[in-house]
Amino acid sequence: MGSGVTGWRKHARAIGGVVAFTGLMSLLKLHEWVASRIEDLEQVEATERPVSWNDWSRNLIVDIISRLLAELKAVCDEDRVVVGVEERTFHAKPWHSHFAVKAIPDIVVYPKSQEEVVAVVNACAKYKVPMIPFAGGTSMEGQSMTPHKGVSINMKLMKRVKELHLEDMDVVVESGIGWIELNEFLKPHGLFFPLDPGPGASIGGMCATRCSGSLAVRYGTMRDNVISLKCILPNGDVVKTAARARKSAAGYDLTRLLIGSEGTLGLITEVTLRLQKIPEASVVAMCNFKSIGDATAVAIATMHSGIQVSRVELLDEMMMNAINIANGKNYPTEPTLMFEFVGTEAYALEQTSRVEKIVQAHNGSDFVYADSEMEKEELWKIRKGAFWSSFSLRPGAEGMTTDVCVPLSRLAECISTSKERLLASSLPHVLVAHAGDGNFHVCIFFDKNNEEEVKEALEIADGIVHLSLSMEGTCTGEHGVGVGKMKYLEKEHGSAAMTMMGSIKRAIDPSNLMNPGKLIPEKFCY
Repeated sequence: MGSGVTGWRKHARAIGGVVAFTGLMSLLKLHEWVASRIEDLEQVEATERPVSWNDWSRNLIVDIISRLLAELKAVCDEDRVVVGVEERTFHAKPWHSHFAVKAIPDIVVYPKSQEEVVAVVNACAKYKVPMIPFAGGTSMEGQSMTPHKGVSINMKLMKRVKELHLEDMDVVVESGIGWIELNEFLKPHGLFFPLDPGPGASIGGMCATRCSGSLAVRYGTMRDNVISLKCILPNGDVVKTAARARKSAAGYDLTRLLIGSEGTLGLITEVTLRLQKIPEASVVAMCNFKSIGDATAVAIATMHSGIQVSRVELLDEMMMNAINIANGKNYPTEPTLMFEFVGTEAYALEQTSRVEKIVQAHNGSDFVYADSEMEKEELWKIRKGAFWSSFSLRPGAEGMTTDVCVPLSRLAECISTSKERLLASSLPHVLVAHAGDGNFHVCIFFDKNNEEEVKEALEIADGIVHLSLSMEGTCTGEHGVGVGKMKYLEKEHGSAAMTMMGSIKRAIDPSNLMNPGKLIPEKFCY
């Protein structure tokens, strides 16, 4: 590798003459960036670099980079092609991910149209440079990290609502729009998009991770609410996966192939979404239990009763304690269930009354409900802010978050066993569940500079995932795979299914340029 680096250094000194590519200020930034790029490469063994970069690393990387920069700047305005270290570092790690950053992207680009995305993809493909989509930056499993560097493609400028079809109750949007922004646009029309992951999530990222949220128990996950997509393939082709009809039996279901593909097959630029009417009325209820087993049993009994709940959320005693600390509240520090019922006012109140009886039969207490907008908002704010509140248990600590999902019949056992393992540790934790569909989340707080704590947190999270898999569950219900859950896929799906997934990846992305190092282990692909 040493002789190659020497060649790059010589070329870096010579690049001062490439004035045709940039103005003076850009050239100074380019010199600074090239120097940091070479320094980064000196720390990386050749065997650790992706196969697709071997030719690049042997053939004067600086020249290739300068050409790529020039082409990207010809596509986008210069201020939308960024090589500054601060911006690149920001794009190297999702906000809520505990994974250590090992590399940062070489370039960050902000396209503002599908045509620009196509041009960016073609330029990256020409030079065999990895492409990493970046949207809200809220992924939990490191989906937007850049282990092989490359170009981070930030979609936040592509956030237009392109078409709204009121009679069909669907909407066509660009992938960079956030779900909260979309619902603000839809509210005056009496419609909403019924998925509610964490604030900041974008529609494109939600498609890529096949996310859901607290409303999935009533409205389904992302795969149930997307009608069609537009996607840019690694070769620059634009694929529209389906028409706007509500159902189709024509050909392979490309829409659902791409939902959950985490940017490994292409870049999503446009999404057609199914919408719902805003309910006439809603009621939010809350109750407490002495044990998490009783709380889980009530959630399951509610689902078995046929009551049409729109949310069933479980928060353990540690989570309630964190909420009290973070918000100056005084809620009972006991396992807590939160429900939402929707429909007509009479129907929502009737369902609330039925659930209250189920709660009483399972040793529940302090059953309260709210039907005024202010009271509902106050109660529901507890759940929506839970993730941020949880860090009050150990300020300054890192949070290791995992989610699993099991059949509803195994949920009580899975949660109870997981809680036993969590309580046996000295590390603080919280557990929150979308209890109506068998999905729960755990966050363990640790000192990232303490090797023993890091190891312990990893072992606990790993044990919870294996417990879920032993119960015919999944390693992730809604966070996706990213870099964190790849090691579990073969156990969950089997080697034949993994080989099939690898064949799809290899056929669409033969050079492994689309979000390499994510979702599917490369041993199944290349």
